[in-house]
Amino acid sequence: MHENPPARRRGRSRREQRRRRRARRRRITWTVTSVVVLIGGAAYAITGTDSGESSAPTRAKAPSSPAVSARAKAGEAPADAEPLPSPTSTLKPFDLEPALAPVTALFGDNRMSVAMLDVESGAMATYGHDAFDTASIVKVDILATLLLQAQDQGRRLTTEERAQSAAMIQKSDNDSTSALWTRIGSARGLDAANERLGLTQTQGGDGTVWGITQTTADDQIRLLQSVFGDKSPLSEGSRAYIQDLMQHVVGSQTWGVSAAADSGTTALKNGWLKRTQTKKWDVNSIGRIQRDGRVYLMAVLLNNCSTQEVGISIVEQATRASAKAFSRKLKEKPTT
Repeated sequence: MHENPPARRRGRSRREQRRRRRARRRRITWTVTSVVVLIGGAAYAITGTDSGESSAPTRAKAPSSPAVSARAKAGEAPADAEPLPSPTSTLKPFDLEPALAPVTALFGDNRMSVAMLDVESGAMATYGHDAFDTASIVKVDILATLLLQAQDQGRRLTTEERAQSAAMIQKSDNDSTSALWTRIGSARGLDAANERLGLTQTQGGDGTVWGITQTTADDQIRLLQSVFGDKSPLSEGSRAYIQDLMQHVVGSQTWGVSAAADSGTTALKNGWLKRTQTKKWDVNSIGRIQRDGRVYLMAVLLNNCSTQEVGISIVEQATRASAKAFSRKLKEKPTT
């Protein structure tokens, strides 16, 4: 008996459809693999010293993929089973705009954002909510990312990583920063860590240019809470390590939020960056200060300054005016 011609055609049609689907899957698989190779096949590192985030990129070895979370070994920084986001204040922030009016009157084309947190009460004070280039304040975030990854891997930092971390925070060394930026997986690694740290408004810089990571003053307070607070994905040892480095930056870099401190030990990290196209400066400062018997976490972000010196002057004026007004407000009406 001969096969029915229509049935034979239907069989051929089904076989042809299956063949086409297999071919399409092969094309899709090849395309995805090609994208991975193009993205992950090379990494770059910024070279430079001290202040510059704008220097020529050089090729460096691509980072290996972060290890899967593992139990920390005895005596090493523990990994968190369920990382917690940084705590944030639920109280209505105190508006710093009136206090900063004399400072902002000097601005011209400048933009600025300020955020302060009173550690004891959880009260916040803010001015502006725009996103800014981080410049070198991102180095605290890079170190936090490195430590989180080390916790996940159940290991301590290597001797080389510790030397690079110290140079990055205490001296703002860019070569060390570029090496660690590559080590953590660049923006991808930073962004993944920031999800755990509770930073919702920070995005890692493209390629090798870590200095143009975008952030807000509010997010920098969240980062500082993860470094100086108890509720943090960072282990106690990791937090103590970052704190110690921020308390011992070189003398030439102790400007910024420290201008508002009147006692105790200040821990800070500053950032400054001259933009290539506009020739204007970004000047930022973050840290922990003590004033009038209270402990504050503070972030001041500023851009479009004519010179670095002008930027530092404005940041310090804003720091003092904000701290004075916020301290007065807290004394007038205790926060509950």
